[in-house]
Amino acid sequence: MAYSKILRRLREEKTNYKKRGTMLMGKHDFITVNITNENTQVQILKPGMEGDKVVASAHSRYLLEKGWKGSRKSVPAAYLTGYLAGKKALGKGAKDAILYTGTRRYTQRMAAALKGVVDAGVQVPVNEETFPPEDRINGEHLTVKNEVSKMKSTIDSEVK
Repeated sequence: MAYSKILRRLREEKTNYKKRGTMLMGKHDFITVNITNENTQVQILKPGMEGDKVVASAHSRYLLEKGWKGSRKSVPAAYLTGYLAGKKALGKGAKDAILYTGTRRYTQRMAAALKGVVDAGVQVPVNEETFPPEDRINGEHLTVKNEVSKMKSTIDSEVK
């Protein structure tokens, strides 16, 4: 009986190679959203044969520097992190992208980050109905209130 080696990232359930192959054939930039136990990270990448190149990246630790109080993995924090990544990507010349979830599920926080990228001006093919409602994006459901519109204006003034 012959032994066939299974790829490590497939074995660890980190990469869906069928989904990644179809994404690479499209030759579009792609967006990844990673939500950990404490933070949110949004990256916009350009695919390549020798590896993916990061066009723009944003991390929710940036919000702490600007006076953010509360969770950095909440829906408003994910939205602002996506908005920051989208503004950085527009500054680097990225016009359109697609969302690549890999093996992760599409959650409300991921949708909020994607809405931030779309609101920044990056063209993403997405159904508007999948986005969270405006009151959740503004953080009205949270006990610690933050001014999302004030943070957006701060991002607009700093990131060109």
